[in-house]
Amino acid sequence: MSAMRGFIIAAIIAVIAAVILIAVQRSAKTPNAPPTPVEQNSKNNAKDGALLGPSFDIVRVDIRGTAVIAGRSEPNAKISLLANGKAIAQTKAGSNGDWTIILNDPLEPGAIEFSLSMEGEDGRTVRSEQVVVVSVPRGRNKRPLVVLGRPGGPSRVLQSPDDDKETGPLALEAVDYDRAGGVIFSGRAVPGSGVRVLANGKLLGQTRANAQGRWVLDGIEPLAPGVYDLQVDQVGPDGHVTAVIALPFERANPQAITDAPPGSVIVQPGNSLWRIARRLYGSGWQYTIIYRANASRIKDADLIYPGQVFTIPDAKSSENN
Repeated sequence: MSAMRGFIIAAIIAVIAAVILIAVQRSAKTPNAPPTPVEQNSKNNAKDGALLGPSFDIVRVDIRGTAVIAGRSEPNAKISLLANGKAIAQTKAGSNGDWTIILNDPLEPGAIEFSLSMEGEDGRTVRSEQVVVVSVPRGRNKRPLVVLGRPGGPSRVLQSPDDDKETGPLALEAVDYDRAGGVIFSGRAVPGSGVRVLANGKLLGQTRANAQGRWVLDGIEPLAPGVYDLQVDQVGPDGHVTAVIALPFERANPQAITDAPPGSVIVQPGNSLWRIARRLYGSGWQYTIIYRANASRIKDADLIYPGQVFTIPDAKSSENN
């Protein structure tokens, strides 16, 4: 593990070489050892056509260390995500084999090796061939490096610290409420692709991006007021997920939306009190005006959620009070 860390800290090319070396060394230790009846290797199973092992499609880790991980497996299989060999999260694949895991607890700084374990409907367990190495900076001042590798194959950088902060073609750009208090989500995706929105793993609704890549989802399943883990999937022509974004979302009380005075704002993805104050008052330092006016809705000035509705007082009148 110390050697691996040294490679990761050096450079992206060195990291890729380290992942290949580790993977090849692992497979070389037991060149002729057949899989046990309980746990099998996904490559051997692919040859037999008996059981397809799990694989990674998407691994995205933000600057805070929280992660969105998605992939494929046998339909309805139980998927375990392992970090340095220890299971840290579980989920169940859908009927088409797609699965998604969201890690809300930030990863610890340093090098982490992810792998997968899958339990099929017949009870057999298969480990993934692929491994994903994540290097989380100790200062948390850059996006973590994420590298995908497998024995005998080339490694691939899934995320670099120098990547643009955009999430690619998929984005949730706005959260609005209609006159009845219903939630409206909108954003962009690959033109013609399917888009589905989930809250705490429950499907709220699905739609399709138009020829310009814009999508809108309204008339969703009723959602009780509260804070949710919101997930937006982009779905390709084959029905598989091609991109995922995840973020917290607060469904405001419909009465609070109705009673909101003129000039109120709905918190949007990427907003902070500083940014809202800078846009409305010309200075981010005046975020305390918004905070004081909405203290009952804000538990932490550094933590606000898309979907929250805030009252925006006049800056001058607030300073006089």
